[in-house]
Amino acid sequence: MRDGANIEYRAELIRKSIHFCSLSIPVFYTFLSRSTALNILIPLTASFLLVDIARHYHAPTAQLFHKIFGLLLRPHEISNKSKPGSIRYRQLNGATNLLLSATFCVLVFPKIIVISSFAILIVSDSVAALVGRRWGRRKFLSKSLEGSIAFLVSAILVVLVTPKLSSSIGEYGIGAVSALVGMLIEASALPVDDNITIPLGVGGSMWGLYALFYPMLHKLLGVY
Repeated sequence: MRDGANIEYRAELIRKSIHFCSLSIPVFYTFLSRSTALNILIPLTASFLLVDIARHYHAPTAQLFHKIFGLLLRPHEISNKSKPGSIRYRQLNGATNLLLSATFCVLVFPKIIVISSFAILIVSDSVAALVGRRWGRRKFLSKSLEGSIAFLVSAILVVLVTPKLSSSIGEYGIGAVSALVGMLIEASALPVDDNITIPLGVGGSMWGLYALFYPMLHKLLGVY
């Protein structure tokens, strides 16, 4: 890799290492009630959101924020951009989007779906980015085939170890299909941050497939 590419890859490695620490969200939620999790997530998310918005409008906040976190921000998270023919817009950073997504998922989805979908986001998104940047050669949708395969393989491994209601083969099948949905979302590079689209896509797929194939288990999910 060229020097510039090496520097960029090291920055991505640092970002994903920190991102991987977010695995604490599904791990801790395993042992917490929904109300306790929300009591932690809501004020934390509100604090991140407030600072993230303030940095776009308050110069001293922006200077301090970029001094501390600048290395971890991607170009689209640092400066205001405008698309041709569109109004100017301001981007939230990945951490804020992740917390917004976590709060929403805990509010909407049963616990075991939140745990699985967020573990897939954190593990598989990180693996896909690192593999794709280092070894990606063949294009798949908007990303690399190598990174997408890494996402799918790691997501299926996550499915094997995350909680289930009955541990039936069908439940693992639901997890595998939802992992595939997550891979397609990640590879599509949608305009919405993938810290939001991946867990919502994976969680929504799981929820729908349980309702379709395991209607009784689907009812039980509401109490977990």
